[in-house]
Amino acid sequence: MAGSSRPEPGENLGQERLDMPFTGIASFLRAPVCTDLDALDADVAFIGVPTDEGSPFMPGSRFGPRALREHSLRFVSSEPGYYDPQRRRRYLEADMVGRRMADVGDADILPTNVVGTFANISNSVERIRERGAMIVALGGDHAITYPVVRGLQEPIHVLHFDAHLDYMPFVHGLEYTNQHAFRQLRALPTVETLTQIGIRSIRNTQEMLEDSLGDGNHVVTMEEFRRSPTDVVSAAVPEGAACYVSIDIDVLDMPLVPGCVSAEPDGMSYGELRDTLRQVAKRARVIGFDLVEVNPLLDVRTGVTAYLGAHTVIEFLGAIRDH
Repeated sequence: MAGSSRPEPGENLGQERLDMPFTGIASFLRAPVCTDLDALDADVAFIGVPTDEGSPFMPGSRFGPRALREHSLRFVSSEPGYYDPQRRRRYLEADMVGRRMADVGDADILPTNVVGTFANISNSVERIRERGAMIVALGGDHAITYPVVRGLQEPIHVLHFDAHLDYMPFVHGLEYTNQHAFRQLRALPTVETLTQIGIRSIRNTQEMLEDSLGDGNHVVTMEEFRRSPTDVVSAAVPEGAACYVSIDIDVLDMPLVPGCVSAEPDGMSYGELRDTLRQVAKRARVIGFDLVEVNPLLDVRTGVTAYLGAHTVIEFLGAIRDH
């Protein structure tokens, strides 16, 4: 038709690629890939930690980083950053336009050599921090938090969101499972305080709780959290202090996370977790965080657990960068 601007089939009119979520290389939020850590020039570095050798019951979270990256692409559009219709604001726009985020790939995993794997993780984190970037670690099971925090090499307060204490005693020669991470982490000289939030599983033992409290940690059960959620963060970390946050996806309520082997009833809603993380971002200087225990092998076919994990990472990161 004369005067019609309708393009012919296959014509792109010189526009850039559409880049649907199922196309291209799956870096987190399509951030530039930089696997040479000596050349890293970014404010935020995403690092995958695809190991689940610390899972004593059921494996599969080693595929979590890949799934989180894939689902993060669903938040990428022609408009940089993401738009929150409830707050009528855009987040991460400057970071995406200025290419201030980078995906550095995965830590080098050495199957059956947990000590070597953990050394590689800590080394990668230390090199990233030397380049001045904030760490966003994509797990993997919860054992990975110990080597990540060990690599930070600076005094920090640690906030641990989980249904479980992960404070198992060292028995039978076991030290590096996802049940031991926070007993290991608490002994690090850089960890000034540890606050464990959302604890509720009846698979936590009395010994684990008493040992955590005896080591001076602050344990906040779900009942305590619900009584005064706004007071939890202010009690956990001094204003402006350096902070590391570890988020086990099972802190959320069981129906929300079918792709998590350790899911528990009576957990947080997504809104409760999101609002608490926003308080953390506003109060503390977050130098890094992780999200762990997404198991794509157990997830429903739409991948809702991986999607929710990516959603959590992106919203928390948006709040951090906003402050």
